[in-house]
Amino acid sequence: MKKTLLILLGLAVIVTGVVIAERRGGGVELPDAPDVIFKDPSGKEVRLQDFRGKVVLVNFWATWCAPCKIEIPWFIEFQDKYGPQGFTVLGVAMDDEGAEVVGPYFRDERFDVNGADRQMNYPILLGNDEIDRQFGGLIGLPTTVVISRDGKIVKRFIGLVNHEYIVKEIEGLL
Repeated sequence: MKKTLLILLGLAVIVTGVVIAERRGGGVELPDAPDVIFKDPSGKEVRLQDFRGKVVLVNFWATWCAPCKIEIPWFIEFQDKYGPQGFTVLGVAMDDEGAEVVGPYFRDERFDVNGADRQMNYPILLGNDEIDRQFGGLIGLPTTVVISRDGKIVKRFIGLVNHEYIVKEIEGLL
């Protein structure tokens, strides 16, 4: 009986410690976002560091990616809703054909956002193997990286993002 009580007490102490550490960020220093220079479909350079001071959602996607097309309307909505509060989405297209495919897609494709026919309203940038490497390698698409105002990577999602979960992440950082 005493042994069982001691084991349960020990487990309670461990769980309490884990919960406290998690609430304090676990004492783990978050990694800095890479100092990446993207190009937009017109060839203009865009530095990730230029968005420091904003909460940034970097979404790696492709024009052929079905789950990516599910997320795009959400990101359009997030840009509208949270943009004025210091938030931006950066859509990084990983299509091998680059601007040749991405430019027309960005310009012509429309998405149903709460019943409205909408165009992508956030910066669309071109990805490549070097950018993939700088973000630690992409296992699949979509991949979404959330960066805090101070330039730290706080979350990384592989695959389709849960809408409610990503809303809580964004709102928690704003």
